[in-house]
This record gives sequence, structure tokens and C-alpha cells, in this order.
Amino acid sequence: MPAPGSAPRRLLVLGAFALLAAVLGTLLLVRADAGLNTRRATVAGVPLTEVRQSGTGGDRRPGVVIAHGFAGSARLMRPLADSVARHGAVAVLLDFAGHGANPAGLPGAGRDDARARAALRHDLDVALAWLRSRPDVDPDRIVLVGHSMGAGAVTRYAVDHPEITRTVAISLPDAGEVPPGWAGRLTVVVGGLEFPDFRRAAEAAAAGGPPGARERVVAPGTEHISVLFAPRTHAATLAAIPGRPGGPPPAPLTRLAGGGLLLLGLGLGFVPLASLLLRGPPPAASAGGPRSRPGRWLAVAVPAAGLGAVLAAPLPTDRLPLAVGGHVAVFLLFTGVLLVAAHRRFRPRRPPAGHARRPTRAAGVAAVLLGYAVLAVALPLHLGFTSTAPVGARWWLLPLVTLCCLAFLLGAELVTEGRGMAYAAVGGLAVVVLAAAAVTGLAPGFVLLVVPLFAALVAWQAAWAGVLRRRDAPWWLPATVGAVVLAWPIATTLPLT
Repeated sequence: MPAPGSAPRRLLVLGAFALLAAVLGTLLLVRADAGLNTRRATVAGVPLTEVRQSGTGGDRRPGVVIAHGFAGSARLMRPLADSVARHGAVAVLLDFAGHGANPAGLPGAGRDDARARAALRHDLDVALAWLRSRPDVDPDRIVLVGHSMGAGAVTRYAVDHPEITRTVAISLPDAGEVPPGWAGRLTVVVGGLEFPDFRRAAEAAAAGGPPGARERVVAPGTEHISVLFAPRTHAATLAAIPGRPGGPPPAPLTRLAGGGLLLLGLGLGFVPLASLLLRGPPPAASAGGPRSRPGRWLAVAVPAAGLGAVLAAPLPTDRLPLAVGGHVAVFLLFTGVLLVAAHRRFRPRRPPAGHARRPTRAAGVAAVLLGYAVLAVALPLHLGFTSTAPVGARWWLLPLVTLCCLAFLLGAELVTEGRGMAYAAVGGLAVVVLAAAAVTGLAPGFVLLVVPLFAALVAWQAAWAGVLRRRDAPWWLPATVGAVVLAWPIATTLPLT
């Protein structure tokens, strides 16, 4: 039995640690911006971010346009822009249609069709025109940098525009973007742990061309996303800039570490906040019969998730203007409804464990925790990782995706009767079924891009749910808070169509 007063001391220590992590994360984010000037503008509907070194002037400098990949954003590519700017060039980041702060939909998002290519080319035209219009940029020294979808877009653009000085294609999806006999200067960067198709594309794209015009760079130990933050990737990008002055060694992890520490601090801060709001002796538990056998949830959850994937497969989920996210949301909705139906069939009178508090107090606690959840999810991800601010259709997609996530989490809460490990396992089962559906063709192949993010969010909300249950929160509160944790990144980061 813990000593009297030990719990408050533990919460105080945890709160202090959370505050320290948040402060350190904020300081790292400030450090990442030190010595740089950032200007944001929207030109012809395309959000642009210009990054340059502070206090520089005189001769004209090289310019670099940096393009993100599918489900990425200008903010995801910001560390590359920091490295470029600190080495004397002017960097311009853009949000392609359907991504980041761009409210326009990307036609055919997730499919490499003519409409999508035309939209990407238009946005690159806007970014290049803006960069060339800067009075201190040398229009004859322009470099294009792109990742994944953006790598294909900048390579195609460079093929059609021989005036481009050099192109850096990071994780190029298809070597066919480089036509035989093309004389352009190209650096292809690939992660050492990427899928074999990407490694083969990099090798094929780097072959041929005039002597010294092509180069293949391997960033060891990185996959499709972490390759963006590899020092080798940043060094290859800097080497492509003509006539650049010297600068400090790249620090690609500063902004990422700052966002990660801020995320950790806000995540841990949830524990003392929930303890403060839910303190005091709880009322008597709600009545009900004995709990069901511990393994019964498994017999319910497995067929519910499998049938949810089957039911979602033939539906036109792409009608929702959220690439990939529409399918994920419908899968969660169907699975949740099936879980709730199974619970009502086998235990029609029994809510899961959890105490009922006065309605007004419960509503107030829920409002505070929901607001904190939005802050804890959106702020660090937006500052340190990628864009999470709702724009355009995301404003109405956000509550819709949240309701779908809520249905799933309420179903998981009911069938597991509030057992923490079982509840987490239902979320893990959904991750496995979703990945299997993408591999077998029941779900769009791009769903596999969402699975790592989805798995991390499921683990996060399960941890918070355990915190709330240990403090006798109302049975519906863990699922309600968890729905925000799941839905916000899905609705704000996946491409609009």
C-alpha cells in the first residue's frame, strides 16, 4: 500500500517533468528559428513560405524550391529549408493543392493521373515565379528539391524546363520520370531502409546522362519519412546549390526534437490535470451484474473489425473529400457500430466500469479535457512536424471523422467493459486489420501510409484512457477524449480531394 501523500508527490514530480519537457521543446523550436527570416504569402491560391538568413544582402543568391510528398506539407519540409537558408540561399516551401494550408482539393489525390500532375505543375509554376521575383535571387541559379510525390513533380518540371540548374529527388517513386537521354543535372536521394521499389527507382534514375550529371545518394538507416531528417540528405541538398557560401553543419533534428519534447510534455501533463479535475471521493459505482469472461471481447472484436473492413471496401469512400482518411473513418464507424451491437446483444443492461458524476460537473470536466486534448495534439505537431490547422473542407470533415472515431472507441469501451489492456488490444486489432485490408486490396494501398500514424495515435489515446479510468472518470469520457486524439491528425493532415 503506498504511503500517505505519495500519490500527490508523484503527480507533482510528473507535472514538473512535463513542464520541463514542454519548456525545453519550446526553447528548441525557438532555436530552430534563430537567425532566419520567415515570410508567408498566398499567391494564386498557393500558400508559400520563404525562408532566408537574417541580415544578408549584397550579391544575388541561389534560390531553392522545396516540394513535399503525398500527405506532407511545407512544415514537414521546413528543416531542409532551414539548412538551405543557413547556407546563403533563399528557400521557398509550398503547400500543394489539398495539403497543409492549401484549401483547394487535389484532383485524383493518391492516383498518378493527368489532373493531379497538372495541379502539381501549376503550384510549382507559382512557387518558381515567386522565387524568381525576389530582388536578391539569381534567376539563373534555381534548384528544385522534392520528396516522394514532390520528387516526381520536380523531376518532371525540370525535364520540361532546362533552365533549372539542378534537381534533388528524395525518395523518387518512379524512374520513368527521367526520360532516356535527358541531360539535366539530377541528385537522387534514397533511404537505406526504404521499400525495394524506391531503391531500384533511385538506381535506375541515377544511371545515364552526361558524365557527372547524375548522382545517387543513400541515407543509411532511414526509411521513407526519416530520410528527410538525415544529415546525408541535407548534405546532398546543400551540395546541389551552385555558388553557395559556407555555413554551419546541418541540424535537421532541432525542430523535430523541439516538437517531440513539447508533445511529450503536453502528453504527460494530462495526468496531473485529470487528477486535479477528477479528484475527490467518487460516488458509488453503477449497478450491474458480474462482468463477462475476460476473453469474450476477443470473440466479438475480431469478427467486428473484419466485417467492418469488408463492409467499407465496396463503398465509395473516396466521395468524402479526404484521401485515405475517408476510408479509415468509415472502417472505424462500421467496426464501432458492430461492437456496440454485439455488446447490446450479450450484455444489454450493463455499462462498463466507471462512475457517474453530476452531469454539470462531468460536462465541465469533459470540456476542459477535450480542449486540452486539442492543444496537446495540434500544437506540437503543427510547430514541429506538419500542418494540423483546419482549412477549407477540413472544418466540417473534422467533426465527421471525430464521430466515426468516437463510435469505434465507445464500442471498444463497451465490449471490454473498461479493461485497459483489452481496450488497447481492440485498437491494436483495428490497426492490424486496416493494414491487412490495404495489402489485400480491400482498402486503398495508400492506407499503408496512415498505419504507422494510426498505430501511434491508438497507443496514445489508450494510455490517456487508462489514466481516466484509474481516476473513476465517467465511462464515456475516455472514448470522447480519445476520439479527438485519433481524429484531429487524420482530418487535418491527409490530403483534400
